[in-house]
Amino acid sequence: MMIAVVLILVITIGVYAFMHQPSFGKLPSGKRLEKIKNSPHYREGSFQNIHHTPTLEEGQSYTKVMKEFFFDKDKRNLPKFPLPSQKTNLLSLNPDENILVWFGHSSYFMQVDGKKILVDPVFSGNASPVSFTTKSFPGTDVYAIEEFPPIDYLFISHDHWDHLDHTTVTQLSVKKIITGLGTGAHFERWGFDPDIVIEKDWNEEARLDEGFYIHTFPARHFSGRGFSRNQSIWVSFVLITPHMKIFIGGDSGYDTHFSEIGKAYGPFDLAILECGQYNRYWKYIHMMPEETAKAAVELNAKVLLPVHWAKFSLGLHAWDEPIIRVTQACTERNQPVIHPMIGECVNLNAPAASLRWWEGID
Repeated sequence: MMIAVVLILVITIGVYAFMHQPSFGKLPSGKRLEKIKNSPHYREGSFQNIHHTPTLEEGQSYTKVMKEFFFDKDKRNLPKFPLPSQKTNLLSLNPDENILVWFGHSSYFMQVDGKKILVDPVFSGNASPVSFTTKSFPGTDVYAIEEFPPIDYLFISHDHWDHLDHTTVTQLSVKKIITGLGTGAHFERWGFDPDIVIEKDWNEEARLDEGFYIHTFPARHFSGRGFSRNQSIWVSFVLITPHMKIFIGGDSGYDTHFSEIGKAYGPFDLAILECGQYNRYWKYIHMMPEETAKAAVELNAKVLLPVHWAKFSLGLHAWDEPIIRVTQACTERNQPVIHPMIGECVNLNAPAASLRWWEGID
């Protein structure tokens, strides 16, 4: 009996110590928590989506989902060979160029009207609190932190591990951080100056610099880095610069907010939307590829960039299924779409579809 008690105590202490590592961040407290409690989107102790959003499809169980996740993934869930990539020198860009470089999954760099922007960067090689799990695909980690210039605007859509990476952000040089209400608690624990963190609820706006504005809008998702969920809000962004308007979608299931944003703020020069790690079991919190194409049309996007694929396996589908399905759906809807190779430099003034680089890779 005593051995069992000691063993339970040791395990409890170990779990507690593990969960209190700096990488887990910090839950909101103090004035930040008071502001959260006053949010119209915070009810019954957590942030809520606009519409009812079950984590799993009705009638499904976590037991069934976990069984399929571990034993019934598509045979091509992981690529057999390293993915191809290009390398763009981010330290020697022409300041007059408007460009985008995608790094796989939801991480990408933009230079727009002279400002250097980074979104949801994850360059540590994994998207998990346990370093040997959820590892990035071979060939996708072609950039090191020292190859990035100082970042004017760091956008973080929400605090999941595949969007907010402690190792990455703490090594960057960042002037301003734009994120959802509550996520700033993580950055404060990690030693960032609170004055550079701009936290917003849905349907708010901020002036970043002369001619640069952001508007924060809903997404249909959830948040959390540990056991406590939905203590920070997940957001999408409308970025308005002197010459461009860009929609940064973050993670989101399909919902009415896309058409509402499109009617109010469209057309967009570029819409960046998630496309990957989906499944009918969790259809409310991640879009199917066909819904991604539909959302781009509703946003009135001149061009769609589908992200959230080609770096981490968080779903059951084949690694290249998202891009195959979304390009087909875009063709059917006459929606222009680009699909750059990891590291490829995209000219935002004239974005082109580029090669179907994933074809022929098993």
